[in-house]
Amino acid sequence: MKKEVPHDKYFLKSLHQEIDLYDRKLAHLEKYVEFASTADRQEAENKLLAKRALLATTARQLAAEGVEFDPCPRSFRASADTSANG
Repeated sequence: MKKEVPHDKYFLKSLHQEIDLYDRKLAHLEKYVEFASTADRQEAENKLLAKRALLATTARQLAAEGVEFDPCPRSFRASADTSANG
């Protein structure tokens, strides 16, 4: 039997927290982690970006369905500010 995950504001909050975590991991990777080659760095970065993109897609889908939670992850706020100003 498959357990249904609740899609409420608390689930969305945890998604936002995970997205923030991946944003911090990406920033750490960019600043502090050393790799043998740029291909290795790109591969590690792409893995994190893929996981983050899946979470972001789910969070945006929930927001589109009407589930509300503030504040959004920092990266979502930055892109919203850019689109509002541009």
